[in-house]
Amino acid sequence: MKKIEKRAIMCLLLALVLFVGLGVFCYRYYMDGDEWATYEGNRDVYAEGDLAKGALYDRHGALLLKNTSDGPVYNDSSSVRKALMHVTGDKDNNISTGVNRAFIDELIGYDFVNGIYTLNNEGESLTMTLDADVCASAYEALNGRKGTVGIYNYETGEIVCMVSSPTYDPAYPPDTPEDGTYINRFTSATFVPGSIFKLVTAAAAIENFDDAYTWTVECTGSIDYGHGDEVTDMSVHGTVDLRKALEVSCNCYFARLSEKLGSGQLEVYTEKAGLNKSLDINGIETAEGTFDYPDSGIGLAWTGIGQWHDMVNPCSMMVYMGAIANDGKAVMPYLISPSSQVGKKVKEFSTKDLNMKTKKMIDESTASSLKDMMANNVENNYGSSSFPGLAICAKSGTAEVGGDKKPNAWFVGFLDDPLNPYAFVVLVENGGYGSSVAGSVANSVLQDLVQ
Repeated sequence: MKKIEKRAIMCLLLALVLFVGLGVFCYRYYMDGDEWATYEGNRDVYAEGDLAKGALYDRHGALLLKNTSDGPVYNDSSSVRKALMHVTGDKDNNISTGVNRAFIDELIGYDFVNGIYTLNNEGESLTMTLDADVCASAYEALNGRKGTVGIYNYETGEIVCMVSSPTYDPAYPPDTPEDGTYINRFTSATFVPGSIFKLVTAAAAIENFDDAYTWTVECTGSIDYGHGDEVTDMSVHGTVDLRKALEVSCNCYFARLSEKLGSGQLEVYTEKAGLNKSLDINGIETAEGTFDYPDSGIGLAWTGIGQWHDMVNPCSMMVYMGAIANDGKAVMPYLISPSSQVGKKVKEFSTKDLNMKTKKMIDESTASSLKDMMANNVENNYGSSSFPGLAICAKSGTAEVGGDKKPNAWFVGFLDDPLNPYAFVVLVENGGYGSSVAGSVANSVLQDLVQ
């Protein structure tokens, strides 16, 4: 009897160990199953080290990338391939936003119940919100210059254009890519904003001062802060109020306005604009902006102008433009279409997956005022004739980057058009003046988009 009891206890202990082990396995499978499935040694997923499953299409059904056992197949157009290299990715998956790295679970069709099983064993087909032709237009408009172009629908959140340069043709990769090629400048980098940041400073003034629209500054072309430090303007603007100061981008006005607001309010409105936070685009995390808020002096003045230590992410700035266009409410952007109907199998994504959330960034009345002033910028400074047929509201930026380098050229804004509700950001690194350089890129791409 004692032997039977001992054997029974031993069997119970073994059963307990087995039960605990099964529980640990199920937990690990639930938590790490996708990593197991995508392990590069899995021959059902990889062929000679390259992903062999999944296909990627644009919003109109144009093939961007198809992973096969014989290697990747790309779009027929070299301009499309170069424009979307930061979406399709590079062979070695150095680009964090490349689909074979960022959306590998979706491409191979992994889920908790079925693993990587699909009926045709070709993986899943994903449809992006991107328009390949518009992206190609943006790539061509950049004309080999470093920078980025981003456009999204500020009512739905769909990103229709995401282009970063430098780039290369992923079908014919170079032996040594240009420095910075693997960085997606739209999502993964930050830059000195220059005068486009004046929109944030203006919003802070409108919401905090009763005399925001009537308060004036006499611009003499410079402000001396002592010890050889000064804020300078390109020209003498004379007496300017907020509307005129934004139109001519008067540094002297916004220096004094920054002093009037103080560092605390500048910090509050930078945070409200979301410029110091990361965005989640279907799991792709954007770079956080960084800022310094001196208590006084020339540092505070330049901070409100968009210089000093200000650094913003282009995607975050685009979303802020969308908030101004959308009565103060920002719709968060996304890249994967809610229903991917191209290919052998339909892949549905939930609202949670899409990250379709809204965030109140500024008051509705403030957004209306900024919209009016940005339209005035185009009409009385940049020239409506430079954007024929476009109901465009915009702000340019010429961001000094130090040394003997030319400044970065920015042009940000949106179309005040219910048929074409698009917000945009254009950055041309070391491009020179914002409205003439980045503005022409914006016009070229937006014309192709709306037509």
